[in-house]
Amino acid sequence: MLQVNAMGDTCPIPVVKTKDAIKELGAQGGVVETLVDNEISVQNLTKMANQKGYGVKSEKLGENQFRVTMTVGEGAAQIAGNEPTACIIPSGREKNLVVAVSSDQMGGGAEKLGKTLLKGFLYALGQQDVLPKTILFYNGGAALTCEGSASLEDLKSLEAQGVEIMTCGTCLDFYGLTEKLQVGEITNMYTIVEKLAGADLVVNP
Repeated sequence: MLQVNAMGDTCPIPVVKTKDAIKELGAQGGVVETLVDNEISVQNLTKMANQKGYGVKSEKLGENQFRVTMTVGEGAAQIAGNEPTACIIPSGREKNLVVAVSSDQMGGGAEKLGKTLLKGFLYALGQQDVLPKTILFYNGGAALTCEGSASLEDLKSLEAQGVEIMTCGTCLDFYGLTEKLQVGEITNMYTIVEKLAGADLVVNP
């Protein structure tokens, strides 16, 4: 049995840690217990287990403390990474996936929450089995590739895995960020249009 401590971790980290533990079990399978501190993580883990056909049960151990137990059968190591992270993005199995980021936050509503969600999205993107070919950053999204961005480590990891990281030069100039670019390359609107038009699937977080 393997135990995963995901207390204090936000989506999608509990799911990613649990998937990594399942891979460690090997082809013989086994049991993985994951500790989390919120019901949303319990739901995400349960959904992931149901998608893969694992046995799963959850229990509340105390205030803000839950345990999710998965029983993984033979052959789990081969399929553990084949589904998307449950709480963030779909599989994107198309040949040419392009992600277009136009803001420094995800969705509307509270700015702090939106920034947290987008950081989680970019982290989860790097955990997928099929990575995007290109990630485009423009308008407010340009700040994410620059000095001070909370997502630089995740973006540099994606770039190291062969993902193109491209930021609109006009946007960098407008926001005074040209000299602060830390990852990827500067691009122009012609190339942005070309990348979007040639994509099999475009994801806008």
